[in-house]
Amino acid sequence: MRLTAFVASLAMLTGPVWANSIPFDGGWNHQRFSLFSRNDYAQRGEALDVASDGSVSLLYRALPQAIWDASDAGWSWQVTQSVPATDLRQKGGDDRNLAMYFVFLPEAEAKRLQGTKVTKLLNNDAVRVLVYVWGGNHARGAFLDSPYLGSRGKTVVLRGAGTGQAREQVDLNRDYARAFGGNATSLVGLAVSGDSDDTDSRIMARISGLSLR
Repeated sequence: MRLTAFVASLAMLTGPVWANSIPFDGGWNHQRFSLFSRNDYAQRGEALDVASDGSVSLLYRALPQAIWDASDAGWSWQVTQSVPATDLRQKGGDDRNLAMYFVFLPEAEAKRLQGTKVTKLLNNDAVRVLVYVWGGNHARGAFLDSPYLGSRGKTVVLRGAGTGQAREQVDLNRDYARAFGGNATSLVGLAVSGDSDDTDSRIMARISGLSLR
């Protein structure tokens, strides 16, 4: 068998090749929304442990320009303590266990805003954000308007509130087109958050194996 045919057959057996592993290595910036409220994030290389006790905050990582054209993402996540089911469309009442943010900008704007804080980035008119969520009282696959980002963001429900573990693979181009129309712009950053402040509850969770291709 020729080498190219062997590689092709191997790919069919093993599934997609995830070319860009994204480590939890201290390269993420912790963004607090309140002086008195923050989650605890333990970055362990391959994995991120998240503990939230009546609090909310997020980690943000800017991506290098070499992978701004990534079109698929995959990760594993686990929840051992869960917030109650909430309405994710309700501002101030939308607690969720985990949220994965994928932040997009047109290339010219992305270059201009390199190094910008995530809070300013999320308020930019050109930004578009897909937020994949474990939490809420909605059906898997629901696309919901973001109560904070307006037309700039869309919440995509992957798991309802509760405990368990799962592996996710998402098609960013397909979901971007459904959420915003047209082709996806440059994927410039990722964020992770836990949110338990509205229900004054607790989250214990982990994310691992985060990859882009």
